[in-house]
Amino acid sequence: MIKVKKFKSVGIVGYGAYLPQFRIDIAEIARVWGREGEKIIRSLKVKEKTVADFDEDSVTMGVEASLIALKRAGIKPKKIGAVFVGSESHPYTVKPTGTIIGEVLGIGREYFCADLEFACKAGTAGMQIIASFLETEMIDYGLVVGVDKAQSQPGDVLEYTTSSGATAFILGRKPREFLAKLEYTSSFSSDTPDFWRRNGQKYPSHTGRFTGEPGYFYHVVEGTKLFFKKTKTKSSDYDYAVFHMPNGKFPLKAADRLGFKKDQIELGLIVETIGNPYSASSLLGLSNVLDQTSARKRILLTSYGSGAGSDTLSFLTKRTLLEKRKKGEALASLINQSEKIDYSIYLRKMESL
Repeated sequence: MIKVKKFKSVGIVGYGAYLPQFRIDIAEIARVWGREGEKIIRSLKVKEKTVADFDEDSVTMGVEASLIALKRAGIKPKKIGAVFVGSESHPYTVKPTGTIIGEVLGIGREYFCADLEFACKAGTAGMQIIASFLETEMIDYGLVVGVDKAQSQPGDVLEYTTSSGATAFILGRKPREFLAKLEYTSSFSSDTPDFWRRNGQKYPSHTGRFTGEPGYFYHVVEGTKLFFKKTKTKSSDYDYAVFHMPNGKFPLKAADRLGFKKDQIELGLIVETIGNPYSASSLLGLSNVLDQTSARKRILLTSYGSGAGSDTLSFLTKRTLLEKRKKGEALASLINQSEKIDYSIYLRKMESL
């Protein structure tokens, strides 16, 4: 059983995001497979998605996001004492992504490092681990990256949403540097096989509608309710809420069940124009909120990972955020920098995995 207590001195000191410039319309994918594009768009509430280029993978995207996070944090790379990379599309089956990112950033040699995999919530899991290291003063700063170049079999329903992107967060323990203070965190887990990929398989498998109620909704809703109970809070105590976004419908439905109103979730709901970049999804939503909110705002974040589990975290923004976020490009700007491609080019780029 998890004991939830308020963190004494852990907070976000820098953050960054990266999105590939290429996009494919959901209607274009539907056209190739002889399906009604508008019907699928209405069903999923997703219009287009990001597509990684031939030379982009979880390392390159993770590095780009981390460089922005470092710039905003204003610290030297060698001050980072831990690197955790959450992804389900690591370039190597056996060889860590984290050490490559650490090498490129110039972090040095003395740091904790591990690649994490828990479907789409591996990034928030890394954030929890780093927070624990900081609370016990084992490190002064830690870097967590949530990144994916998500895979889907051509013609599968997943193809309409799986996308690519990265986020990076640097956490520290000096309150004067906090952009947002981490208040509480908890997790909710079970053995629910809604989505999986066996060793050697190129594409993941899933159980269709089983991914909804027993998977996503059970873990997101019940996990958040457990968090409310343990922290003695409720939906109205938060200015913003961010949920994992496998599509545009699920987070809206989960938010409604938990008592959140539209104005609390719309800033973090960005799936319509980028799709679902798996481990980066909920953290990109958090990045978008940080880009546009003000000080003294409380944010709740609940991620979700198939298999299955959810992590819930709460943050309180600080005045430092307003100045430091100017040092990096806003996520909204990255979303607008897009170049449309057709299905044949999309397929070639995805086959380069």
